[in-house]
Parts: sequence; C-alpha cells; structure tokens
Amino acid sequence: MKIQTLIGIILLTTLLGCSKLTVQNYSKITVGMPYDEVVKLIGAPDKCDDLMGLRSCNWGDDKQSVAVSFAGDKALLFSSKNLK
Repeated sequence: MKIQTLIGIILLTTLLGCSKLTVQNYSKITVGMPYDEVVKLIGAPDKCDDLMGLRSCNWGDDKQSVAVSFAGDKALLFSSKNLK
C-alpha cells in the first residue's frame, strides 16, 4: 500500500512539473491557427478577454508566459516571455 502511494505521488509530481508552455510548443503556433488547436497545443488559457470579436488569451504567470490574440477564432498575434 505504501509503495502505491509513493508511486502515485511521484507520478503526480512529474505530471505537474510538465508544462505545455515550452519553446517547442510555442514555435508550433501559426497565424490562422484555430483557438481549439492552440488550446490542444499549450493547454487551456489562464485568462481571456473578449472585445468586439477579438479575444486576447494568456497562459502562464509573471515568470513565463504566452499571449495569443485571436480574430474570428484564428490566431492573429502571439508572443512569449521566458519560455524554456
């Protein structure tokens, strides 16, 4: 029983440490990529703001982040900060 708990904790720690916010995933984002594909690539955004058909979404925190602006559900502009 203790071994199973230990294995579970190790797996959970490993999964939590695996962020989808990487340079490799960021480099796969392209202009025109649908919102759903970006979410599949880097996960659900932490915050989105919608204004007049434009959606600006942010992933990450102050240490590392990705920002993508969508027009008509397609990626238009995107930027990153401190990705590894």
